[in-house]
Amino acid sequence: MAKKKKAEKESEGSKIRTPIVCVLGHVDHGKTSLLDWIRGSSVVSGEAGAITQHIGATLVPLDAIARMSGALKNLQINVPGLLFIDTPGHQAFTTLRARGGALADMAILVVDINEGFQPQTIEALEILRTYRTPFVVAATKIDRIHGWRVNQNAPFKTTFATQGDRVKQVFETRTYELIGKLSEMGFNCERFDRVSDFARNIAIVPVSGITGEGVPDLLMMLIGLAQRYMTDALAVSVDGPGVGTVLEVKEERGLGMTLDVILYDGVIGVGDEIAVATAEGVLNPKVRSLLKPRPMSEILVEEKFERVKSVTAAAGIKVSAPHLEGVIAGSPLRVIPDPAGRDAINEEVRREVEEIHVNLADEGIFIKADTIGALEALAKELEDHEIGIRKAEVGPVSRHDLIEVGTVKDPFHAVLLAFNTPILPDAVEILKDPSNKVTLFSGDIIYRLIEDYTEWVKEQQRRIEAQRFEHIVLPAKISILEGCVFRQSNPAVVGVRVLGGKLRNGVYLVRRDGKRIGQLKNIQVRGENVSEAEAGAEVAVSIDGPTIGRQISENDELFADIPEHHVKVLEKEMLGSLKPGMREVLEEYTAMRRKDEPFWGK
Repeated sequence: MAKKKKAEKESEGSKIRTPIVCVLGHVDHGKTSLLDWIRGSSVVSGEAGAITQHIGATLVPLDAIARMSGALKNLQINVPGLLFIDTPGHQAFTTLRARGGALADMAILVVDINEGFQPQTIEALEILRTYRTPFVVAATKIDRIHGWRVNQNAPFKTTFATQGDRVKQVFETRTYELIGKLSEMGFNCERFDRVSDFARNIAIVPVSGITGEGVPDLLMMLIGLAQRYMTDALAVSVDGPGVGTVLEVKEERGLGMTLDVILYDGVIGVGDEIAVATAEGVLNPKVRSLLKPRPMSEILVEEKFERVKSVTAAAGIKVSAPHLEGVIAGSPLRVIPDPAGRDAINEEVRREVEEIHVNLADEGIFIKADTIGALEALAKELEDHEIGIRKAEVGPVSRHDLIEVGTVKDPFHAVLLAFNTPILPDAVEILKDPSNKVTLFSGDIIYRLIEDYTEWVKEQQRRIEAQRFEHIVLPAKISILEGCVFRQSNPAVVGVRVLGGKLRNGVYLVRRDGKRIGQLKNIQVRGENVSEAEAGAEVAVSIDGPTIGRQISENDELFADIPEHHVKVLEKEMLGSLKPGMREVLEEYTAMRRKDEPFWGK
């Protein structure tokens, strides 16, 4: 009887799936470096800008964790290991959860202990709160604290004991700053070795992804949390038909087109019929072969795979099957256990793909990306920047895309943002055409792509504003300097001081009584002709029309004569662009004109 119970217990233990851990945090705070240390690879060097832009998976089995931490020897652990999802940021975390239920069972929030909380850190925290995802805080880059003594791969308490008093003081201060910030946001946190109740407090684990210090503690914390609080949740998800998310579609020598998949529920086996999405509809091929990367390897960079008959969640796997060329990266994968249920599963997959989480607007730009997750991540970031999206699609940039974007009349919306997706040769030809009116931004780092676009918008606005300013008569007020009459008439040449606004060649000048006295023909500074003069400048001007001593005299104040329709534009559309001094001159000029005509220029 005792043997039977023990066998049942072991059987139950074997059914517990590997918990999925998402790694979130601000750009450059060390997410991928941390995983690099764990798996001994160097994905950072192969990623654009050293930022992970695709969702990879790293399986760390329990024996590897035990070897790294030197612990677990006498503990009964049911959890088989950890599967890390290295996301391109919190956007991927939200979009994958939305499609597949709780894709991440736990999360590591990575924070640079030296830089503290950044905008993306706070956003990631809000997401973790929204989805009620258990998490630990990895306070990274402890080795960057000035004077830190490195103890390669050591547990935190061991390495901390070797540090000098000044270093310890700096470390404690920065740790309490993190605790304070988390407390402000409603999270109870403490350094992991000081936590008495992990159900009530979130643990902060100090680590270095470069030296490995503290990483054994981080892995132990995750195993402990999964073992203690998640065993029931993990045990229910292993026996049913496989459910996963397609990360990437790529060709492998000897296999043809394959799918990189995160299997987060159930089982998939060779010969299983699956449902996957293409642009044309749902496809139902049979699995020809399944390949698993070696443990501790990164699915996106591993080249050698182990063939297996079946795989149980959670795992990063490669699926080989016929006709996978058009499968959409980021879409769901479902195993069909019974042909009778095929239609219902196909409909579920089709609906999930159609429900891309992008809020479209009547007016906005066009976006394309290589995967659904990337498209949604880009869209979320654009939404945060209050940039409207008119159309969003997965796939390469084609000639047809550019023709469609080219029909948009607003130049600010005749724009296509292409994230990590190729531009087809026929599209390149259109872009080279001098008559092309489409602006294309292409890149493989989301925030830089958006930065490039927003900078371009600002530059275009400045250019348009500058062009409009060129044609609008700007406010200007001058006074004729005493003793600076060089010629009395035909034209009058005098020295003036610009009291306010901007004086430009060609403007007509009026006195305070509103009478026009002539046109300013030329401005000179130290004998050199210039086109304009700013407030405070003293310049020589020639004025066609008046005679000094008759129509105007020394010390007289004159204004640039602004046409009525120019005043309307200045007051209604350009007032925010005018400097305070120019605005004052405009107010003085319009008050003068409205003395007799109250609605002039309105």
